[in-house]
Amino acid sequence: MRGKMACGSSCGWLVLMDEAASVTLLNPFAGARAPRVELPPAGEHVAAASSSGHVSRVHGRWVLHPTNGYVDADAAGRAIKLENMRDMFFREIMLSALPDTAGREYVAIAILGCSMEVAFCRVGVDSTWTLLDTKLEFSVGSIIHYQDKFLAINYTREISVCSSNAVGSTPTATLLPSLSPPVGLCHHSYLESNGELHIVGAMVSTFHETQSFTYSSVIYKCNLHDHMSEWSRVRDIGDQTLFLSKHFNESFSGTSVSKYKENINYMSEPLYGDPDNLVHRLEIVDIATDAFEVKPVQEKM
Repeated sequence: MRGKMACGSSCGWLVLMDEAASVTLLNPFAGARAPRVELPPAGEHVAAASSSGHVSRVHGRWVLHPTNGYVDADAAGRAIKLENMRDMFFREIMLSALPDTAGREYVAIAILGCSMEVAFCRVGVDSTWTLLDTKLEFSVGSIIHYQDKFLAINYTREISVCSSNAVGSTPTATLLPSLSPPVGLCHHSYLESNGELHIVGAMVSTFHETQSFTYSSVIYKCNLHDHMSEWSRVRDIGDQTLFLSKHFNESFSGTSVSKYKENINYMSEPLYGDPDNLVHRLEIVDIATDAFEVKPVQEKM
């Protein structure tokens, strides 16, 4: 983990990136001898698609150059630090299957720093990433693996269906017909659970007289293969537990892990309405009753 930062969590594996934009898959539960899988590093074509500035490699380091031109790269450029790599290259990477699936080809797809394109690679097959135009009007904000496809979703909730990058085929992207979001829902996060697309957000009530507001975290779902897809409110997800953060979202059987409850939504990120949007807290929401509690997240120095 030293010298790397997380840029995804998929199928139980961490996706790690270093300052050279090299990417490694690591199973954090497999112990000190955990197998590692190397993905192709970012190339200059990925850097060009990810950033509005001019980025190049100088003496093995990625450097951001001023937009008003430069003469000497070393003098005019600024080396990109580890904490800024996600903003400049791979913001998040999602896998189509478990890396240890015997003999099965699987795909990694990456949200870029700020782009309407995504990047594909067939793990263990491709030596470089392939760019794909999602045809979205604004930058991709979320990527979901959904029923053998990838869904690229932008900040205005447009959805593009991206095909898998199978052997001998060219990836494609198709815009879905407009899917109106639930009325009054402030976007929070997307994830797939039990074969359906879920959106978790805050339903907000504003009181102008007192200049205050209240909110409750709610969940909606839809099946995109239905002829008339629409969002419906979720009150029961069975024995599942949802885990959401500012960057990574997962769902799994809550009864399979000690001390975690089923039909509960755990959210670790700044609370809705936090003016600084910096302090992370753990919000634990009962999906059936809307009851919630908030716990501070202690950071070790």
